[in-house]
Amino acid sequence: MHEILRDGGVVLWVILALGAGEALVFFERLLHMRRAAIDYPDFLKGIRTILGRGNDSEAVAICEDTPGPVAALVRTAIQHRHESRHAIREAVDGTGRAELSRLERRIGAVVTITYTAPLLGLLGTILGILDTVLAIHRQAPLVDASQVTQGLLQALITTAAGLLIAAPGYAMYHLLVDRIDRITLDMEGAATEIVAFLTAPGDASARTAKKEA
Repeated sequence: MHEILRDGGVVLWVILALGAGEALVFFERLLHMRRAAIDYPDFLKGIRTILGRGNDSEAVAICEDTPGPVAALVRTAIQHRHESRHAIREAVDGTGRAELSRLERRIGAVVTITYTAPLLGLLGTILGILDTVLAIHRQAPLVDASQVTQGLLQALITTAAGLLIAAPGYAMYHLLVDRIDRITLDMEGAATEIVAFLTAPGDASARTAKKEA
């Protein structure tokens, strides 16, 4: 292992550093998304029960204590419940865009590293072959095999390292995107349901009474 790290040169260390950064971003985002995902039908059922008792403040408090974008959307809808359906939907959509941006934060780093690692591996290959050619040129006609193989080792090691970082990177990225897509579907479902509940005919009467008061 020590020989591989030594023979890979500076390019190998750069590739390994990028791989470590990619792994850190992946696991941080994965943990964040696991916390953000909730069983939104059960959550909404409890919220509707509380709202049915007219306890808006308790419902908002529960939303604030619940992690994730779904709870944030529901909280926004409750806080605007005495406005028109259009106004509620606009407020919820604005919160949804902000929450989606938080979910996608640093995902671009995984993509960038995934595409960059093979290119750095190719750079290491070119530099290794260049070292090999220069060694042959300097030592011709009597060539030291150890000097020649040094460059070839660097070429092979950096190529392999770039591919080893890129291959899991593709899987990491698509796993994160799949998680985001599922959470987004939950957000859309929760937003539609809570807006429909808050703008139902019975709640419309409550809004009218609130305005008249």
